Amino acid sequence: MPEDPQENFDLFDDHEEEIVSEDGKKVTRKGIFLLPNLLTTASLFSGFFSIISAINGNFVASGMALFAAQMLDGLDGRVARLTNSQSLFGAQYDSLCDVISFGLAPAIIVFLWGLDSIGQTGWVFSFLYVAAAALRLARFNTYIGSEDTYFKGLPSPVASGMIVYFVWAMSSLGIQGEEVYRILAIFTAFLTGLVSLLMVVNVPYYSFKEIELKKRVPFFSILFVVFIFALISIDPPIVLASCAFAYIISGPLHWTIKKLKNN
Repeated sequence: MPEDPQENFDLFDDHEEEIVSEDGKKVTRKGIFLLPNLLTTASLFSGFFSIISAINGNFVASGMALFAAQMLDGLDGRVARLTNSQSLFGAQYDSLCDVISFGLAPAIIVFLWGLDSIGQTGWVFSFLYVAAAALRLARFNTYIGSEDTYFKGLPSPVASGMIVYFVWAMSSLGIQGEEVYRILAIFTAFLTGLVSLLMVVNVPYYSFKEIELKKRVPFFSILFVVFIFALISIDPPIVLASCAFAYIISGPLHWTIKKLKNN
């Protein structure tokens, strides 16, 4: 008798088979790697928590949660490379989670913080950001493996940081809700539109993927890391927003210099 297909149906299957590289050989494996995907899930939770905090009017907690999401998002890919646990599933799952944490969450946060005060214009710019982040991540997926030294367009985690850290800084000063003046809301809408545009244009941004964590580094390097953490602790939203702004302008500057040299 023919085999009943229902007999092989697993309610919770091991995920589809995937061809991976192990010791230079192509082998077929089932299931998913736990550690990198666990970090990705933690990043997703942080993004979700930032949305809930914004809905409750706690934009400081939203900023902190998004910072945690950025740190976890930066770790999952590096952990996957260090442990040789990269997979197609992990790459797709990471991008889907990034749409929530660095696409939807910042748009909701900035809208609830002050863009709602300028009516329809506010939600239009908020949606523009969501759409740009989704397009940026979709394009990133099509270039997986080819964007080694430079990204094409502003990475969505940095774009989200510029928006959310600005909101965090304003909220820490007591500026939110009815305290957001129209001129400030218009400036924030312009800032949101600017980072949205930079996500989808082909401006090169350094990826930092050439930094090898497994190699030995000078002893001074650990002092530099300690200095960075100490600097952030002085005024987290201001320092983080300044770092995001510096990275954002580095792309157009690099593109301009390259054009001038070619001419």
